[in-house]
Amino acid sequence: MNTFQLTCFLAVAETLSFARAAESLHVTQPAVTQQIHSLEKELNVKLFKRTTRSVKITKEGSIFYNDAQHIVALSERAKEKFKNPYEQDIRILSLGCHSHTQLFLLPSLLQQLKEQCPNVHPRLQVIPFQHLYRLLDEDDLDAIIGFREPDSKKISAQYRELSKIPIVCVCSLEHPLSQRQSVAMKDLKNEKLILLDPAKAQTDAAQLQGQLMGGRAPSEFFFCESIEAAIILSQAGFGISILPDLFIPPELSLARIPIENIAPASFGIYYKSIQGNPPLRALLQIMRSRIEKNIPITNYH
Repeated sequence: MNTFQLTCFLAVAETLSFARAAESLHVTQPAVTQQIHSLEKELNVKLFKRTTRSVKITKEGSIFYNDAQHIVALSERAKEKFKNPYEQDIRILSLGCHSHTQLFLLPSLLQQLKEQCPNVHPRLQVIPFQHLYRLLDEDDLDAIIGFREPDSKKISAQYRELSKIPIVCVCSLEHPLSQRQSVAMKDLKNEKLILLDPAKAQTDAAQLQGQLMGGRAPSEFFFCESIEAAIILSQAGFGISILPDLFIPPELSLARIPIENIAPASFGIYYKSIQGNPPLRALLQIMRSRIEKNIPITNYH
């Protein structure tokens, strides 16, 4: 396996076209095809389903995509370090999270970090859960921003809580529940549900989804692959979502109704060590200072 093979794979995955991938890489189409076949042979899987009319990425290809991106990015960063040995020293800070929505929590923190560490170069990555903590364990990430995972996950890292986030019922402003000050689980039993993939949902919210699904017809569910999709369907009036009150921008026309007797979820940062990592140390100090001053960390402003 080499980086050119991976670059060809990523180009085809992003364009879903061997011809356009070859054009973007300034090589011939047979060269791209040969690299993909060689990579598939080495991995012993099919990465693309190809017909005369279309190219589709396979399930195995989708699983491999993030690893390929990471390897190519790592290679590029290694080469960049030696392009100009006289360039000002830079400090890479690699932060991972589960969803793109979580990235919007970071701007004010990173702005403050830039003032303290002018040479910091943040690298922000959205990575599926099954890979995220492995990358932290292998020191390919400095820290992970996200909800605290159950102890059963046995994550080999320190955890620092930043905030307690309520789990809420999300619905359109036209929904009958939107005027309620709070709801109980029994109030939601007959509502159409907008469900987030359990593998991508916060643990407590996923468990509540499971409780509400019992004994109901499939026609009462709308399944979503992302938090953003769940929010859009909720706003469009298809039903209710159960989400942490963290991901919904305040300007959206949505009701966020507290659910009675449901404990808030812990949101924070996982990291292995701050030794020899000044940017991460500074970021944690900024977070600690905000907590002591009661300044919200987990917001969009």
